[in-house]
Amino acid sequence: MSIPLQKNPKNTKTLRQELRASATPAEKLLWQYIKEKQIDNYRFRRQHGVGPYILDFYCPSLRLGIELDGNVHDDVIVQEHDWEREKYLKEIAGIHVLRFENEEVTSNTEAVIEVIRCWIAKNNPSC
Repeated sequence: MSIPLQKNPKNTKTLRQELRASATPAEKLLWQYIKEKQIDNYRFRRQHGVGPYILDFYCPSLRLGIELDGNVHDDVIVQEHDWEREKYLKEIAGIHVLRFENEEVTSNTEAVIEVIRCWIAKNNPSC
């Protein structure tokens, strides 16, 4: 069950702005495909804060987060943090997270977009 959470808390504003300004090539590329309601007319946001966490991309109407992972996510400690984060987002915030590796986005963008579209079709009753 999800509970109301503060979205984009003020204490993360500077960090969110820095993350947008220093986006990875994969984040920049994916943003070109999902901004301005390009995927089934759904609006995505970049670097959206949810409670103590910041999602790379977030669609509020779908409660869908998209995270892009670089090599740092190969580390066991980082993986444990990712697991705790996803658990919080799912159980507390009611947000489903799709994860893609940066390499996956840059080498096969169309397949990533198709996974997102399939998730929307499968999990959104209004589709």
